[in-house]
Amino acid sequence: MTTVLIVDDQPLQRLGLRILLESVPETQVAGEAGSGSEAVRRTAELRPDVVLMDIRMPGMDGIEATRQIVASGNRSRILVLTTFDLDEYAHAALRAGASGFLLKDARPEELLGGIRAVAAGDAIIAPALTRRLLDTYALQVPRGTRADDDDRLRGLTEREREILVAIAHGWTNPEIAGRLHLSESTVKTHVGRVLAKIGARDRVQAVIFAYDIGLAAPNPA
Repeated sequence: MTTVLIVDDQPLQRLGLRILLESVPETQVAGEAGSGSEAVRRTAELRPDVVLMDIRMPGMDGIEATRQIVASGNRSRILVLTTFDLDEYAHAALRAGASGFLLKDARPEELLGGIRAVAAGDAIIAPALTRRLLDTYALQVPRGTRADDDDRLRGLTEREREILVAIAHGWTNPEIAGRLHLSESTVKTHVGRVLAKIGARDRVQAVIFAYDIGLAAPNPA
């Protein structure tokens, strides 16, 4: 059973999400919040597995709420729901610690699948947006940090570093397995080790890390 906190300033949006989540046996609505500050308080109180976080809310927005929840050490994972596919706040939300984002017009099965993935420790980004998001994000990252100078990389094996670059390029585990001629189970093991060694919560944070230190660049060949 995956517990979910619904955060949105629109009552009808919260109602629609509640109806969807309560229609399947594997999810349970832990509660609702209508603002960022309420989301922070309710997350600390309820400790849900997943927080469905709206970005644009009056007062404290979803980005700051996400930042505060993550900074508190709470293990609840944040899945951002955004109206616009190139929301100007999407990158900031990921930097704040969100485990991914989906569009509000996603199909019900996509949203439910995203919740399951995030609850399991994976990251999810709307499939149609992944490449554009990574490319746009990469172009915004200031250069200057050499990857070889970062202490967090020194514990990685050559293969693990290769896996990190693949993650940064937005490849899925099956794609990594195919390109590197590995089994999917081996890739999954490598990914877990990479995340642990660089201190990343999930794949999204690994992507941000790789771009920040200049290990990856947009539009790989």
